[in-house]
Amino acid sequence: MNIIRSALSATAMLCATTAIASAEPIKVKVFVGSMFEIGENSGDRAGEYQNWYERYWQDSKPHEVKGAFRPVHCNDDGVCGSVLGMGKVNSSASMQAILLNPDYDFSEAYFILSGVAGTPPSRGTIGDVSWGTWLVDYDLGHRWAPEEGEPGAPVFMPRKGYEAYRLFELNPALVDWAVELSKDVELQDSESARNYRMRYPDAAAQAAPSVKTGTHMTGDTFFHGPGLSNEAQYMAKLYGADDYLITEMEAAAIALVINRTHGIDRVMSLRGAVNFDQGNPKETTLQHLDPAPGETAGGFAETVANITAVGAPLVDTIVANWDDWRTGVPARSK
Repeated sequence: MNIIRSALSATAMLCATTAIASAEPIKVKVFVGSMFEIGENSGDRAGEYQNWYERYWQDSKPHEVKGAFRPVHCNDDGVCGSVLGMGKVNSSASMQAILLNPDYDFSEAYFILSGVAGTPPSRGTIGDVSWGTWLVDYDLGHRWAPEEGEPGAPVFMPRKGYEAYRLFELNPALVDWAVELSKDVELQDSESARNYRMRYPDAAAQAAPSVKTGTHMTGDTFFHGPGLSNEAQYMAKLYGADDYLITEMEAAAIALVINRTHGIDRVMSLRGAVNFDQGNPKETTLQHLDPAPGETAGGFAETVANITAVGAPLVDTIVANWDDWRTGVPARSK
C-alpha cells in the first residue's frame, strides 16, 4: 500500500510540475502604467489608476511581481496594468521588474504611460488631456544659479554623453491614431476648474479642456514658476522637440527601460493637466506652490476621468483589431 501511495504521490507531483512548466505567459496586448492611486482601486476617490481599473480589471486577480511597486492586473483580452510609483527611479524600477517577469510576454505589447501633470497657462488648461509627441528628461544637464550667469540667459546646458537617454520621439503614426480616436471624446469639466482658470489672462488657460499633443517634460524636480517654465520650453526647442506642454515625473525614464527591451515604437505618454506650472500674475510662485485653503485648482476628479476616456478608444481599437496591430502600427485610412 505504501508503494502505491508513493507512486501516486510521485505521479501527482510530476503532473503538477508539468502543468507549471507548460503554462504559457500572458500575452500582453496593451499595458497601462499609472503612477499613483489615492486609496483603493475601486469605490473611493479616484487617483490615476482607478478609472482604468474599473473599466478593465474589476474582475481580475492581482499578481504580485517581485521588485514592482504594486500588483499587476490583466483581463482576458490581454489588457494589463499596474501602479508603478511616482518619480523616475520608482516607476522605471517597477516597469523593469514587470518587463523581466517570465509570467508576461511583452514582445508585441503597446504601452500607455498614464497620469496627471502640470501645464503652462500659455499652452494648456486644467482638464486638458495630452498625447506626448516627445519625451524630454529635464534633469540630465548642467544648471547654475541665475546670478552666476549672464542676466536673462538660460541657466541650463545639456550634458554630453546623455544624448540617447534624455530625448525620445514617440511614434508619429501611433500618435496620429491616438489623436484620431480621441478627438471627439467629450471631456468632463467642473465649475471650480472654470472659476480657477479665470485667474489667468492667457486664452489657452481660460479655454475649455481639450485633447492636445506636445512635448512631455520629465523631471524628479517639481519645477515651478514662469522662469523654470520658460527654461523647459527652451530645452524642448534646444533638442528639436515640439512645444513643451506637460510637466511630469516619470515618462522618459519608463520609456528608456522599455526601449532597452522592446524598443520605443509602441510607447505612448498620456497626461491630464491638474495644475498650472506657475502662479497667476497676482501671486508669487511660492504662494502658488503652497496655496491657502480653498485656493487650489479644481477639476482633479474630472481630469483623471478624462484621461481614461481619451486613452480607452486606443486600447479598445488595438484589442479589437489585434491581427492588424500585433506586427506594428497599421496604416490609417484617410
